[in-house]
Amino acid sequence: MMKIGMACDHGAYTYKEEIKQMLIDEGHEVVDCGCHDTNSVDYPDMAKACADLVANKEVDKGIVMCGTGIGISIAANKVKGIRCALCTDVTMARLTREHNDANMLSMGQRTTGIETCKDIVHTFLNTPFSEGERHKGRIAKISAIEDAQ
Repeated sequence: MMKIGMACDHGAYTYKEEIKQMLIDEGHEVVDCGCHDTNSVDYPDMAKACADLVANKEVDKGIVMCGTGIGISIAANKVKGIRCALCTDVTMARLTREHNDANMLSMGQRTTGIETCKDIVHTFLNTPFSEGERHKGRIAKISAIEDAQ
């Protein structure tokens, strides 16, 4: 089982709560970084709270959500060491783990159905980074870009 950080803005609160409960029911530990209701919040704040947990290795993986998943993924990716992938289907979730060793997943409540999101989460959490040296080199180049900033 894993320790998973989760965060969302008001546009994805319903999905976050449903996915959080699914993960807890499956035996995972969930660290909920907010938001905690449907009142308006700023997605960059939510993204940073979860991304910091992932970057500091306080959780194994992170899941963030907003209306589309776009804004919150952009914000999460500003944290050094984060590779947050916006996924709209299970193929994207599988490939981002296999090729990019993504450590955070982003999804959108307004763009992707809840059952698809649940399938994406399962795929993301259960797919290992497995594509070997050519992808390790590419990930190292991503880290080098971060380090040059």
